[in-house]
Amino acid sequence: MAEIERQDTGLAAIRSVPLAAPFGWLKAGLADALAHPGPSLFYGVCFALMGAAIYVTLKHAYQYVSALVTGFFIVGPFLAIGLYDLSRRRERGEPVVLAHSLDAWRPNVGSIGIFALVLAVILLVWARASLIVFALFYTSPTLDTFLAQVFSLENVEFLLAYACVGGFFAALVFAISVVAIPMMLDRNTDGIVAALTSLKACSTNPGPMLVWGALIVLLTAVGFALCFAGLAITVPIIGHASWHAYRALVEK
Repeated sequence: MAEIERQDTGLAAIRSVPLAAPFGWLKAGLADALAHPGPSLFYGVCFALMGAAIYVTLKHAYQYVSALVTGFFIVGPFLAIGLYDLSRRRERGEPVVLAHSLDAWRPNVGSIGIFALVLAVILLVWARASLIVFALFYTSPTLDTFLAQVFSLENVEFLLAYACVGGFFAALVFAISVVAIPMMLDRNTDGIVAALTSLKACSTNPGPMLVWGALIVLLTAVGFALCFAGLAITVPIIGHASWHAYRALVEK
């Protein structure tokens, strides 16, 4: 039986989970996606179309494409709220209908809206930081030249700097949101309590959370590598799995 750590701060109790737990969350997320493929695929296609739209619109400004595409990791927890609701409904034995999930945020619109605004601000700061890193290493190369250097590892200094700066923002958002939005959806809690609970979940389970974060990055990268079309498959699995991560980590 999982060990439960009781809090003295009024936060929900956090379970300690095994290192391999994230793989179980992915398995449960895949089961949710397969059980109701239509609604899940809808959200996946929306993510794929957003990525493709960013690329087509800004393909001549590769530095903006990079900043906004990697911004998926920042705003993704909010955009996947419909997927959390689908998993919650399946768990409860309720009808799993796309229409119900489209406004799942309504019961706690204030807290979820403020949290989404925080994520948006972080995205804007990251976008600015991304442009600064690009400006430090490049003047105005073409997209083909830039990609050639990236894949050939000719500019390792840039890759390291970009990974460090981007990793900081990704880790920050992951730490405050890994269970925050599912918790706000499920319990109508405010954003501060949800973020603190998320931080406690990460500090209580550093190993599993590192594995979970790595799996999210890997699956999202696979979606990007397939010209964004892969996001139609990987995003629903990640979104559903995130609900199961919340249910496994946060005690009722």
